[in-house]
Amino acid sequence: MFLAWRDLVVAKGRFVLVSGVIMLVALLSASLSGLANGLVDDGISGLRRLPLTHLAFQPGSDANFSRSMLNETSMKPWADELGENASPVGVSFFNVRTTSGKTLDVSLFGVEAKSFLAPDQRSRAALSGPPGIVLSSEMTDQGIKVGDVLTVVGPDVELPVLGFTYGGTYGHADIAITSLKTWQELVYGPNAKGRFSAIAIKDNGSTDLKALAASSDTVVLTKAQSYKGSPGYAAETATMTLIRTFLIVIASLVVGAFFTVWTIQRTGQIGLLKALGASNAYVIKDALGQLAVILVAATSTGILLATLAGLAISGSAPFRMTPSSLLSTGVILVVAGMAGALVALRRITTIPPDTALRESV
Repeated sequence: MFLAWRDLVVAKGRFVLVSGVIMLVALLSASLSGLANGLVDDGISGLRRLPLTHLAFQPGSDANFSRSMLNETSMKPWADELGENASPVGVSFFNVRTTSGKTLDVSLFGVEAKSFLAPDQRSRAALSGPPGIVLSSEMTDQGIKVGDVLTVVGPDVELPVLGFTYGGTYGHADIAITSLKTWQELVYGPNAKGRFSAIAIKDNGSTDLKALAASSDTVVLTKAQSYKGSPGYAAETATMTLIRTFLIVIASLVVGAFFTVWTIQRTGQIGLLKALGASNAYVIKDALGQLAVILVAATSTGILLATLAGLAISGSAPFRMTPSSLLSTGVILVVAGMAGALVALRRITTIPPDTALRESV
């Protein structure tokens, strides 16, 4: 690595330039990773926190609550087999208007007061009484307090705020919980006929859920499989993945191009090393070691800047970084850069030892 370190010191201008490009790619990739995690959280965090393992939907609904409609006939096989570990749930999006006239989006979950989905004992008591609504704890930032009256836009039904529960969102709207009966009245009016969106299931592993789904004419999915039904979830994750893939390809091409040009410029130097007895393995190790130093330093700097930027905007944008996502981003970029440099290795192995002599004549 003596020659590699010497090159880094002597030709620091060109190395700073390529390091800056790699740093920017790492900054963009890590930032997009944080944005992707934040968007996913903003779309499904409320559903993720619910104490269920599976959901049963109407066939063909593609895990979308708004496309799924079940009834008491669908519920009976599940209730007979699982008892309290199966619960009907209704999910719809509404606008609610505060007493000050401000309009907010909510993802309204209708659950039975005795359901395991009811967040706590206080919420169960609130949902078993007169119609009301329990809000996500994040909505306290909107100045809403217990006892305030919210008007559900559309049906124009007024619901008092009964309390607050664990935070979370679904479809980028804060979760709100009401009784299943109130939800049915808001969605279907007097013609509810016992309809709801899906069946929430808490499975302990001893029940054949697929057989139950077949007997009840439903489709059962795990909680994770149900995430795809969140509005925009599939499109957002696919878009972010595609952008990150392009950034990784760009990083690979940039490093490969730089390493190829750098190898061409060092042809005489490499030939001299071979004339002095250096093997191909030694020269390749020296070159790759030099590249690894650049990649690790530039990538680490880019990720650090992305982390600082994330801390600065975390309160105003859906942004979340995790150690695992940062580590995976760094490893992928370093590996992609090393892979891009492989195109120049063949040239290194084919440089003859007398190259330096020929170039000096």
